[in-house]
Parts: sequence; C-alpha cells; structure tokens
Amino acid sequence: MRDSERAEPGSVDARLAARLGELRTGRGWSLDELSRRSGVSRSTLSRLERGELSPTAALLGTLCTVYGRTMSQLLMEVEAEAPQLVPAARQSVWRDEASGFVRRSVSPPHTGLRAEVIEGTLDAGAAIAYESAPVSGVEQHVWVLEGTVEITVDGTVHTVRSGDCLRFLLRGPSRFHCPGPEQVRYALVIILP
Repeated sequence: MRDSERAEPGSVDARLAARLGELRTGRGWSLDELSRRSGVSRSTLSRLERGELSPTAALLGTLCTVYGRTMSQLLMEVEAEAPQLVPAARQSVWRDEASGFVRRSVSPPHTGLRAEVIEGTLDAGAAIAYESAPVSGVEQHVWVLEGTVEITVDGTVHTVRSGDCLRFLLRGPSRFHCPGPEQVRYALVIILP
C-alpha cells in the first residue's frame, strides 16, 4: 500500500488496522503511551490504525510483543473462525513487500489447540528480525522445504538447508535471513507454552 492510500474497507489490512486500534484503546493507552512502550513513533502508530500504512513483519512483531500475543494470534483475530479443515484456497496469506516475506497460515490458531503451522517464504537477500519473543517460551520448529535460511536464536546463527529442521524455545530476539541465491520456503510449527 502506498503512503497516500488507505486499506480497502473489509480487507485484511483494514481489519488489522481496526484491531490494532482496539487493542490499544482496550488497554486505555493513548498513542503516546503505546509509542513509549513499543519504541514506534506516534505518527507511525496513528497511520497504522487509520489503515494508511501496511505494517512490516518486524513492526507487527514489536506490537505483538507489547500486546502479549503471537503474530498468528493477532492475524487470527482479524479472520473468521477457523474450521477444522483448512482448504488451501482458504488459508490466509499476508505479505510484507518491504522485506520480501510472505506468510501463509496453513493451520491457524484454534480454540483448544496450542499448535499452528505457517508456511513462510523469504526472497534471496531478505531478512526479518524480531526484537523479542511474542510469548516467552514459545516452541518453534522450522523445517526448510526449499532453499536455505540463516536463523539467529539466543545469539547463535544456524544455517538450515532444504530438508533440515531447527527446533527451539524462543525467549528473546530472533532473525531469519535468506542468503540466496534462491528464495527459501519453510514450514514453521508454533506451539504455545
């Protein structure tokens, strides 16, 4: 979305903008208070909530940490109730054009279930970084389907190639980087503590 555009009413971006506003006001926080807690400028937060700016993966990660939820939980909140069978055509896809990250919710969060499955792709050379775990102690399993990704957890860089699986408990910052030469596609299983 360009700076001068607003999210189309009813779109995922518009529902996400509205939900971010609801989370802030539900806590009784002003934009200034959220800015202080997140380190994100007040003007950026205002534009996000008005649907004038599409959030990057890193920005959503920061806000999810402040609100104490995973990105999947936040995105689920702007989607309809997930059925038991999730046909490929109904799996929601979110794109962060700025970072070259595409996220498909293969098995979204569901009431009574703790795990979810995400398909992620990163363009060659692209990187996404999260300042902290959205929920401390969340269990993650990253299975690379195609390509290579460098994942930094607890200050250690792990090179994960096609067919490899990296698993860890996330308590702090993390970073995903695709060194190329081709994009990486991976399955991410998230299990809440």
